[in-house]
Amino acid sequence: MRLLPWLAALALLAAPAHALAGSAPSEAPGCPIFPADNVWNADVASLPVHPSSAQWLASANAGTTLLHPDFGRPPYGMPWTVTDQAHSLVSIAFDYAAESDPGPYPFDGSTSIEGGQNADGDRHAIMLDRDSCRLYELYAARWNGGRPTAGSGAIFDLTSDALRPSTWTSADAAGLAIFPGLLRYDEVLAGAITHAIRFTVRQTDRSFIWPARHQAGARQDPSLPPMGARFRLKATFDASAYSPRARTVITALQHYGLILADNGSDWFFQGTEDARWDDGLLDELKRIRAAQFEAVDESSLMADPNSAAVKGATAAGSSCAYVLGFRTLHDALPGAIGGCLDNQAFAANGDALQHATGGLLVWRKTDNWTAFTDGYRTWVNGPFGLQQRLNTDRFSWEGG
Repeated sequence: MRLLPWLAALALLAAPAHALAGSAPSEAPGCPIFPADNVWNADVASLPVHPSSAQWLASANAGTTLLHPDFGRPPYGMPWTVTDQAHSLVSIAFDYAAESDPGPYPFDGSTSIEGGQNADGDRHAIMLDRDSCRLYELYAARWNGGRPTAGSGAIFDLTSDALRPSTWTSADAAGLAIFPGLLRYDEVLAGAITHAIRFTVRQTDRSFIWPARHQAGARQDPSLPPMGARFRLKATFDASAYSPRARTVITALQHYGLILADNGSDWFFQGTEDARWDDGLLDELKRIRAAQFEAVDESSLMADPNSAAVKGATAAGSSCAYVLGFRTLHDALPGAIGGCLDNQAFAANGDALQHATGGLLVWRKTDNWTAFTDGYRTWVNGPFGLQQRLNTDRFSWEGG
């Protein structure tokens, strides 16, 4: 069969602007990384500068510090493990049981640990159940030969905007989820990062602001940033000398910024452990001066202190719907496709198109094939069932 020209055209039609906020990783394509209206996925480029911006920057030594990517090839970065509902679940003994979700957790001796199985340090363990779209995170996780322990643990429904109870920790000091704030290599490769990134500073105030739920400050001092503070790279930052991949990260820092989530080295931002990271890109990002950031006041976004949903966000799909083959494809890939932006429209040849927050859906009348692309990957639902490939590859049945 020769479907290649049609799929190539489909990939070109998918505009990068339609990338789903908090887009699903390829390992769990049915799971959004929180809803599109979640504050992690909010564009803060137009928000006002926070009144305490200058003080907070000074306290974190922004004038003499460069941004530092705290990730790379193994063992650097935050590893994560994909599980499913067939995985066994275990109860864990927590040091901070009163502020931990009891579980059970899909944790075992093979679960990836930050820094490796014999590491010291924070020893975070992150598990994403691709069937239930539940995110399990542990701090100071140890298997102990089948008698697992951890400092604290938290479970998040990735389809929900619910926050943890106020004053509760998580596997992170700010009481937030870790995984949604990690920079992933697949996002850089796709050319679109549509969420805030987690970062650390050495000293924080003994307070927290929305969406954070917990503080871990050394002292009460308003000149120190609280947990949950958000920073963005200034719009005037000159990215012309950077590579296209570095500019993808820079654009995300200008629009989605950084969320203060833990105490650690000043201006270290986190990403996944991935063998594909290369020193060239990481070295470019290390050239960015922390002084080029500014704190933003995102208090106007808060609709409910116990929800991460952004005030005034219009839920995708409020004035449109998926029908027939598009509905079938969306039900199979809700995290990748996301909400609809318009109703399907028909071209002169009878083919149908529909824009989604994740990309573009197309139905081809001549053979009843339905496809979706996010500009990076393409899914086709046809006589061979649901199949996925990168847009740079081809299916086995595609002609040359």
